[in-house]
Amino acid sequence: MLQISIPGRDKTLHLKNILLDLNGTLTVNGVLQEGVRERIKILKNKFSIYLLTADTFGTGGMIAKELGIEVFKVGEVNGGQDKLDFLKSLGKDETVAIGNGFNDVLMLEEAALSIVIIGGEGCAVEALLKADIAVTDINTALDLLLNPMRLVATLRA
Repeated sequence: MLQISIPGRDKTLHLKNILLDLNGTLTVNGVLQEGVRERIKILKNKFSIYLLTADTFGTGGMIAKELGIEVFKVGEVNGGQDKLDFLKSLGKDETVAIGNGFNDVLMLEEAALSIVIIGGEGCAVEALLKADIAVTDINTALDLLLNPMRLVATLRA
């Protein structure tokens, strides 16, 4: 668990879960980005981590196994609602959501903390508009959770 106060926001975050999108977030063209494995290994000591994916490239199960995290396959048509339902089942006030696509919009909007990736596969504008923080790659996003004072610096009033 990560507990952090954001100055000027009258809000303390109590984060227990991380929801990760796969394509365009953890991977580019279905290939896991270098450095992710090491960061996830450390974050698993503080968080329950889940991979949510429509699995466009068919690599979701393999990547989840490699990272030692659970995978939840969402529908190709209603994936956004599936992701939101999963978020709500965990507790949206205790969850970080990280994604880049249109099917991430609902979970980004509802999560206690949301981070959007604007990377090699692009970012849906709607996702960008619903996120608390935008970064250029997954390692930068994960580093925010590994170094929480970066969250304070970015989100303080």
